[in-house]
Amino acid sequence: MKSFEWADASSVEEAIQLTVKGSAFKAGGMDVVDLMKEHIATPTRLVNILRIPGLDQISEDEKSIRVGPLVTLTQLSDNPIINKSATALAQAAGHAATPQVRNMATLGGNILQRPRCWYFRNEQFPCRKKGGEICFAQEGENQYHAIFHNGLCAIVHPSATATALIALGGKLEITGDKDQKREVTVEEFIVPPSVDLHRENTLKDGELITQIIIPKPPAGTKSFYIKQGEKESFDWPVAECAVVMETDGQTCKKASIILGAAAPTPLRAKSAEEALNGKPVNADTARAAAEAAMTGATPMRNNGYKIPLFKIVVARTILACAKGEQAQQGGA
Repeated sequence: MKSFEWADASSVEEAIQLTVKGSAFKAGGMDVVDLMKEHIATPTRLVNILRIPGLDQISEDEKSIRVGPLVTLTQLSDNPIINKSATALAQAAGHAATPQVRNMATLGGNILQRPRCWYFRNEQFPCRKKGGEICFAQEGENQYHAIFHNGLCAIVHPSATATALIALGGKLEITGDKDQKREVTVEEFIVPPSVDLHRENTLKDGELITQIIIPKPPAGTKSFYIKQGEKESFDWPVAECAVVMETDGQTCKKASIILGAAAPTPLRAKSAEEALNGKPVNADTARAAAEAAMTGATPMRNNGYKIPLFKIVVARTILACAKGEQAQQGGA
């Protein structure tokens, strides 16, 4: 790890003013420290934003829920407002990592974490994402990698909360120099390798996420999230799904189905949504939507097992969402 300066910020304005070329923001520090250890990130200055007041609050009004980027995953999973109106987000936060990590990791940091591909994380592999010419996962150990859009870079997006937020129609308020603010949907904020191979989002230097905004759902809307890991509950997901469904009795009026651990970005399963919209929600329609969700998948040598696994996870998430069941920790 290279030497760096440390600066404490007491306000958003001060944090932005403290940024210099090559600096990085630090909140819970779960990801940035790992990146520094592998020399993937070599910031000249770390700007600590953990003490900025007001960025760790959750509030609501008639139209939306507003979550500060410093809210921890534990606070998010335990909050009654989130559990009632954005259930999938509470479940995604509560199933991430371990209790110790959830107590430190923030929502903003979870959205912004960089890919967990072992070739990207290991400084000995000059992969395409780090300026090289090869995606080592395509011919290497790829059992946890993407089954969609994996031709250029086979990463999967690491953020479970981003998967849930996209399903919920979440937006980000981003603040820059001179208190200039912009809003962008989480779906638009996250960019695939085909758009920018070296970045995962549209955040610019000197910008800071200052709020996550979740629109209040229409009456009759439910949401649900299920994660399937390989072994322990705190393992990284090999398949995950977030479903938001507006129903009229037993009929789905509108569905939003987002897959995590399937592609370089959280993937909207448009074919699955179309298969479910206007249909009664039952085991048959859930299975049909799950089959449709895998349309166009291009698994690699070691991750073809993800296709039947995703079919199970998607179908279970749809049925659980319709019934309003409680998620089981650590699996589908």
